[in-house]
Amino acid sequence: MSETSFRHVVRMVGFDLPGDVKVPYALSRIRGVGINLAIALCKQLGIDPSLRLGEIDDAKIESLERVLRDKKHATLPLWFKNRRSDTIESEDMHLIGSDLLMGVRGDVELVKRIKCWKGVRHSLGLKVRGQRTRVTGRFGRSVGVSKGKLKQAMAPSAAPAPAAQPQPQK
Repeated sequence: MSETSFRHVVRMVGFDLPGDVKVPYALSRIRGVGINLAIALCKQLGIDPSLRLGEIDDAKIESLERVLRDKKHATLPLWFKNRRSDTIESEDMHLIGSDLLMGVRGDVELVKRIKCWKGVRHSLGLKVRGQRTRVTGRFGRSVGVSKGKLKQAMAPSAAPAPAAQPQPQK
């Protein structure tokens, strides 16, 4: 492979990906694409996963980008998709990039608007999925043992005064 055909930066679906990284790991830098999905897409399109992203020709990159932009991903199994049975479109989809962020934000706003339990927890800034909040998830000043009195008692300048000598009785 000649040095001129290697690209150090490859632009795909709105992301600048490094060309010196292997294809699945470079694709995993796209939000919504993991390593397993990237390997599955490489196998589906006939791209060698051990190649660097900058070594792939333009036709393969365009086909890879076309597959990534397709929200339906008809050839992928259902368990690969990150948006199963979408409430708006009633279909199984796989979102990437800003579409994924907007979808998650829309879901959170929906549960806040209908005031279900998860929505109330989201609006209060508390943990949503049943985690404990007794010790973790605290905000603001630290809560726990107050050490103010202990520091004063242990300070060297606050040495205890000598005990008063009992007065002899007359």
